[in-house]
Amino acid sequence: MTDTPTNDTSEARASHPVGRRTVLIATGATAATLAVAAVPEAPATPTAPVAAAAVCTLTKEMTEGPYYLDGQLVRSDISEGKAGFPLKLNLTVVDDDTCVPLSNALVEIWHCDALGEYSGFVGNNGHDEPDNGTFLRGGVLTNSSGVASITSVYPGWYVGRCVHIHVKVHTNVTLTSDGSFTGGQELHTGQLFFNETITARVGALSPYSANKVTRTTLARDSIYDDGGAASGLLTLTALGSSPSAGYTGTLTLGVERS
Repeated sequence: MTDTPTNDTSEARASHPVGRRTVLIATGATAATLAVAAVPEAPATPTAPVAAAAVCTLTKEMTEGPYYLDGQLVRSDISEGKAGFPLKLNLTVVDDDTCVPLSNALVEIWHCDALGEYSGFVGNNGHDEPDNGTFLRGGVLTNSSGVASITSVYPGWYVGRCVHIHVKVHTNVTLTSDGSFTGGQELHTGQLFFNETITARVGALSPYSANKVTRTTLARDSIYDDGGAASGLLTLTALGSSPSAGYTGTLTLGVERS
């Protein structure tokens, strides 16, 4: 796609149809708190094991936005050496009707770098840097437990949007000899969001602080609807005592297969 956003409504205008049913499975671990060092939160209410305690909650899909590129690489590490703090995503895909994990589903993500630039569209956020069309893009097949583990860096931001990651879930894809994929059925298009307190800490440090574009907060974003985990808000866990050590991000995504 070639659309270039100019304000916080651009992604809405370039949106993917929102008619497909999608769910997120909200558990005490994924919906109640953000487990982050130095960010005290009230403890979650004790729950039964995840499989027994899961509550299927229907939610709308989020816009695809203008920066999607077809045929990206199937790989577990999409960082390509880009500057930024480590981000290790563990995204679990389940069937919304049965809450059973979906194995061999392709979870594809893409997001901007610390300066708010997307590969394939570098310059749209006002920065000049090399553009190979692949950095911070790619996906991985879920394992037998329905988990897709992807390594990247904490995203930056661009004009009119809060910090976020785009995500798609596909099934029945065919892997190609060049390391990409083709075909299959697209079950979900959404976005992943980040705790505002953590993002503010990350944004104050290099290399993120070099991005002089005014950052839109989570509360003022035109896409995020304050729905918490049901709208893609990640559970973040610090990997160390400093933001530069990075974070893990977890979320359970339930998809409508029919």
